[in-house]
Amino acid sequence: MPRFPFLPEIAGFYKKGYQMNRLTRTFALAGMLGVALGGAVYAVPAAARTVVVVDAGMAPPPPHYERMPPGRPGYVWAPGYWRWDAYAHRHVWVGGYWMRGRPGYHWVPGVWVQRGPNWHWRDGYWGR
Repeated sequence: MPRFPFLPEIAGFYKKGYQMNRLTRTFALAGMLGVALGGAVYAVPAAARTVVVVDAGMAPPPPHYERMPPGRPGYVWAPGYWRWDAYAHRHVWVGGYWMRGRPGYHWVPGVWVQRGPNWHWRDGYWGR
């Protein structure tokens, strides 16, 4: 049985008495070449950011102050906030939480901003 150095011996690619025909070998090579070139062309964004737009017709309640737990090395406290629950048509309190810190950045918490008669939620982000 001929060995093809460009094809890995994994997951039953080679079995005793099995020999690839020329067409299968060509398609396998073309597929691997396509995957290799596709991976070289595609670049994942360095800092992907998801944007979610939330508009509420009523102002959020006054801030709910919560006691921050003792500090944790390497973590940053993200304070709680009022989230708009569209299903219930009201604001719901989301408690604060610890998140892993990013060296060279500081956490800017999300805020509600008034735009005309509506209120718009601006997500928190890591700033420099």
